Amino acid sequence: MAGLQTLANYKRTAVIVHDVVMTAVALIAAFLMRFEPGEIALRLPYLPLLPLFLAVASCVYWYFGLYQSRWRFASLPDLSNIVKSATALALGLLVLDYVLVTPTFYGAFFFGKVFIFLYWLLQVFCLGGPRLAYRYLRFVRARDLVARRASAPALIVGRGSEAEIALRAMENGQLGRFHAVGIVATRDADLGQTIRSVRVVGNVLGIETAVADLVERGVPVKRLIVAPSALAADSHPEQLLAASRRLGIPLLRFQTLEDGGAAGSDVALAPVEIEDLLLRPTVEIERARIETLLQSRRVLVTGGGGSIGSELCLRIAAFGAAELAVVENSEPALHRITEDLARIGSHTVVHGIIADVRDRKRIARVFQTFAPDLVFHAAALKHVPYLEQDWDEAIKTNVFGSVNVLEAARQVGARAAVMISTDKAIEPVSMLGATKRFAEMYAQALDAEHAPGNREAPRFVAVRFGNVLGSNGSVVPKFKQQIALGGPVTVTHPDMVRYFMTVREAAELVLTAASHADADMRGAAGTAQDRPSVYVLKMGQPMRILDLAERMIRLAGFEPGSDIEIVFTGVRPGERMHEILFGKEEPTVETGVGGVMAAKPFFADRERIETWLARLSAALDAEDRAAAEAVLIDAVPELNRDQTAASAPPPPASSVPAAASQG
Repeated sequence: MAGLQTLANYKRTAVIVHDVVMTAVALIAAFLMRFEPGEIALRLPYLPLLPLFLAVASCVYWYFGLYQSRWRFASLPDLSNIVKSATALALGLLVLDYVLVTPTFYGAFFFGKVFIFLYWLLQVFCLGGPRLAYRYLRFVRARDLVARRASAPALIVGRGSEAEIALRAMENGQLGRFHAVGIVATRDADLGQTIRSVRVVGNVLGIETAVADLVERGVPVKRLIVAPSALAADSHPEQLLAASRRLGIPLLRFQTLEDGGAAGSDVALAPVEIEDLLLRPTVEIERARIETLLQSRRVLVTGGGGSIGSELCLRIAAFGAAELAVVENSEPALHRITEDLARIGSHTVVHGIIADVRDRKRIARVFQTFAPDLVFHAAALKHVPYLEQDWDEAIKTNVFGSVNVLEAARQVGARAAVMISTDKAIEPVSMLGATKRFAEMYAQALDAEHAPGNREAPRFVAVRFGNVLGSNGSVVPKFKQQIALGGPVTVTHPDMVRYFMTVREAAELVLTAASHADADMRGAAGTAQDRPSVYVLKMGQPMRILDLAERMIRLAGFEPGSDIEIVFTGVRPGERMHEILFGKEEPTVETGVGGVMAAKPFFADRERIETWLARLSAALDAEDRAAAEAVLIDAVPELNRDQTAASAPPPPASSVPAAASQG
């Protein structure tokens, strides 16, 4: 580390020396170009003032950041800073010449306007020219290195601005062993252009022709590297996927950190998944908001090895948390996420902790030891059919496990705790929905105990998800597996409708909700009932599971009903046909945060909740399901165990399947 710092100091010293020498060169060159020998001789007595001017110039360069930027990344902002520096020095000479020197000491203009303008031009050239030349040489060297090594030729598919990012990443070695042989545009405005010496060879609809032309010239294309814009609905992603299959060329998508890429690099490659093509445009987040929330904070995530929890952990590390405690009761899952966190190269210190949220004493010890600032409670049981069967496990984990985590967060003085809930918690018809709604109420009761005007009071909020594409047990992995096996694809009911969101959106919704609760609503005026306590992503229109299945089949290159059969299996206990996001008693509020809605709380007081918890504990001890359900109905009056999807008319016996599972 000391060696790297010493090298950095040497480089900075070299830059300072270069800029001082170039300033002297610009000044002397301007004198030689502007004045005759006799005029120069008259000004030589003032030559000892040159070191003073150079010292002032060096301070100006420092002020405008010329010593902080790296030459290999010299760009327009750096050129702008050079122009600002040269302008400041030229204006200084102008003031000196016209206000101080000329009328008082010299009797005539010492520099003159022509000299000052010449100096300004030469100064910009002397400072900017070497920087741009150095960057160009590095670019040529990197390009030649990529061409020489055993790299695979690739086409970049996307907008011009995205293609430039990918090309830079290739030059820097961030996109593996690939070099670009062409760009496929998603906008006609980019056709005929050249970006970083790489030609735009066509658009998405003509990609097969472009590949054939390259092959004829002896340039085989081995990969299609796809930018986010190429997966948008208006960019014909289905044709792109179909062309990829016909050509036998694998697709890879590149991600920036904002798009979900790994920390420690500007971009990363990932396989194109079918779920990338299924949804509306993803909701964009405010990066600065989340960075402000997480930087230098100690963060704890329960269920950190699950599909949502692991993505949360990766995003928390990417956004710069100081320390991260990953709490997980599955050793393989914990090992997997800690290995993933180590691989992304974040500066966040990671602690992997084996613990079960149902063990109150163990959770209390973990919290006391780690002392988190922020808590994200993602540990839960979520699969409706299993929880209908094993009702007691649902209560132990989703109710008492949540109580243990939230109570531990309160006891150690965490700033905020966010629990993951579900859209099935509203007007629930299942054990999953009822237990999650009960946990929401407990969080709301804790939050209400602290006066809204107290800026130091902890916040306890919930986030409701729709179905999460690609999460463990969701329909997308199941459909993909069934399609890979040749079908049939199983759907519960043709009219089953669900909201969908991506894993990335789910994780960032949680972080955004925490930032809103922790920053925007901390110390807000009014009562506890005036503050939002439940956050929901704006997920657009819900989608029929049948439509999802049919589109996935088509994206895989088959035709539903003829190539891949769809079979209706019937709805399962605890499922309903349509999901809702807010209850009738919940007044919704605008958060002022793009893509995020919220609702004010409605809940019972803490004393009543403690009574229900005691009754639930007794029902568990007695293994009395009826008593447990009676408590849940008392606590969650909108719970209706009779109006599940199982009461819907059975689907027609047809083949065009499966069923709708959890996100």
